[in-house]
Amino acid sequence: MVVGVVGAGVMGVGVAQNLAASGYQVVLVDRDEETLDRARATIARDCRMSALMGGPALDPAAVLARITTAVGVPAVAKASVVIENVTENWEIKRAVHAELDEVCGPDTVVIANTSAIPITRLAAVSSRPQQVVGVHFMNPVPAKPVVELIPGVHTTPKAMERTRALLAGMGKKAVQVKDSAGFVSNRVLMLTVNEAAYLVYEGVATAESVDEVFRGCFGHPMGPLETADLIGVDTILYSVEVLYEHYADSKYRPCPLLKQMTDAGLHGRKTGRGFYTYPNGS
Repeated sequence: MVVGVVGAGVMGVGVAQNLAASGYQVVLVDRDEETLDRARATIARDCRMSALMGGPALDPAAVLARITTAVGVPAVAKASVVIENVTENWEIKRAVHAELDEVCGPDTVVIANTSAIPITRLAAVSSRPQQVVGVHFMNPVPAKPVVELIPGVHTTPKAMERTRALLAGMGKKAVQVKDSAGFVSNRVLMLTVNEAAYLVYEGVATAESVDEVFRGCFGHPMGPLETADLIGVDTILYSVEVLYEHYADSKYRPCPLLKQMTDAGLHGRKTGRGFYTYPNGS
């Protein structure tokens, strides 16, 4: 079975690695060869680190042998299932789903990997909305055993069944939730991260202090701002903006600090600096 993975960023790389390590053949696509070269290097590194981080021992060469990379969405045309992982921005996702609708076959299941955008809205771009399914993968994908599974209004039981089978093959437990912006996890998490950013913005506490309270008082393995750096500060902002637009509720107002950091390229681990600094991209 061939699975197309669109987007070779943080999430797409994790999805591709997870699929290939589970025995699937993967076609990973993005806009340029440089991004794809970085993706292959990241997958090789993460495979080598897998056992050290508590995961299974992985042979980088064997995993990469199951991944074909290519520039452009048309390269996934023959895939049975395509997983879209582009940034959490409506205009970008809309354009990618429109292109997928042109190149994919009538029986292809298109999975939208999104943390906030309603699946029915994305499916409306397609001429086959019954084939569009939402899956919110958590980051880092290979290490997170649970995903949110979201049917759109028109999604068929068959498309859901095929998606569940794929997820099971990846070692994921799928928790089905209704189609609602932010679903379950990000309705709660984005409020927490956004408010934590406000604490730093208003000078109430440093990022280190905020995270120490959450780790020490609540037993969280990571504080909310460490989590923001892991997910990507830009992704956090886009998700909060989706919630604010969808619900028109002031509780989702994006913190200005998130906007400033996004504009400045301080996106967290993937750029080497966010709320924290990561020497050598570590």
